[in-house]
Amino acid sequence: MASLVRHVTFDCSDAYGLATFWAEVLDGKVSDEDAPGDPEALVHSAAADLLFVQVSEGKTVKNRVHLDLRPEDRSRDAEVERLLAVGATMVGDHRNADGTGWATLADPEGNEFCVERSAAERGE
Repeated sequence: MASLVRHVTFDCSDAYGLATFWAEVLDGKVSDEDAPGDPEALVHSAAADLLFVQVSEGKTVKNRVHLDLRPEDRSRDAEVERLLAVGATMVGDHRNADGTGWATLADPEGNEFCVERSAAERGE
């Protein structure tokens, strides 16, 4: 059997704080073993498990890897608005008048991620 992805890991300055943001994004849960100030924090969600690890260096360049999110129970635009309300920032709006495209957002520490159209919006 090939290897499986156990979790996606993010370097960050505030592991628990960033984990809390991503738990909200993914309707997930920060591990009961993690607390504010911990150097690592794990988010469990139906989509994926994400691990946040505190490092001393700040983010200086564009992500080499990023997450593409597809909302399950709302439109892309409604999800973008929800994520902006919980602390994301808009990096690039690539949405088109015909409904195609995506939005590139950043989490509170500047890690970019994209929000694509829902399956319903794609006609899937």
